[in-house]
Amino acid sequence: MAYDVIHISMEKKEELVDRYSSQVLYEIKSDIYGCCIKLLTGIPSIKDAWEESFYSASQSIRSHGRLYVIRDVDVGENQVLYNPQSRTAFLINMDYYGWVKSLALSVAGDILEDYHNIYSVHGACLDMRGQGICILGGSGAGKTTHTYGLLRNPRVRVVSDDWFFGRIFGDDVLAYGSEKNFYIRADLAEIWKEFAGLVEKASFDSKGRAVVDLRQAIGKGRIMPLTTIEKVIFLKRDPEQEEIVLPLEGDRALAILEENGYYNPHLLVHNQFKANLRSRFFRTLFLRSRVIEVNTTGTPEETQRRILEILEEK
Repeated sequence: MAYDVIHISMEKKEELVDRYSSQVLYEIKSDIYGCCIKLLTGIPSIKDAWEESFYSASQSIRSHGRLYVIRDVDVGENQVLYNPQSRTAFLINMDYYGWVKSLALSVAGDILEDYHNIYSVHGACLDMRGQGICILGGSGAGKTTHTYGLLRNPRVRVVSDDWFFGRIFGDDVLAYGSEKNFYIRADLAEIWKEFAGLVEKASFDSKGRAVVDLRQAIGKGRIMPLTTIEKVIFLKRDPEQEEIVLPLEGDRALAILEENGYYNPHLLVHNQFKANLRSRFFRTLFLRSRVIEVNTTGTPEETQRRILEILEEK
């Protein structure tokens, strides 16, 4: 992880608001799953990418959380200061929009888990004929590759490719998307040629990423607002492990998730209260779904066949 989160007091937050107010040329309010999160910045590229990423919110709604994305030559790169009381984050000299986007989702997640029993999942969520599929995994395991690989199948629809919100509803666990558009890598078409047209139209940033309207590649009807999760797939890449497909019991799945920080390096608050909330949610998710580990050491096509076999099983 290339940044740390430093918590600051309300007094420090007010000091920083005063210090950086002259930089704020744009104030954009966005709806992130019912939370009004406000971007304050003077950087046109950040403002444009943000508006492409998120649904807009009415300017008459008071914000629940705020992100200041600013420049300061007197401090280093990628500094994140966060005041939990006001849900205000200062992202200073942050050079990667993907982190800005994730931290906006994390501010909303901080609010939702405290007050609404709704939880952040840093993973992909797909739907195959009414069956919700959650895909989790660490960096390099192939989460993005196999999410888009599955979207080549016309029976598969997408809720989110990177981050969604989960809620326990009766006997089900529901997954909700919150982003309007998707943030893709420039090499997507090198892996799956079906997305070449989407990549050709995109304007990529210095990190080789772009916010795109995925509807241009898969159609409007295959973007879903929510689904019911029935299967969870953990992706890992371990050449020393012989098993390619390995069912996981709920306790083992939870232990893996906790050991890996819930596969979410963007969580803003870490304490025992938060850990209890998060683990309770994931424990319930794993009890109410089938959990399978898939080792992605084969070719992308080989792993895709294995995953589709899992999804076809009743």
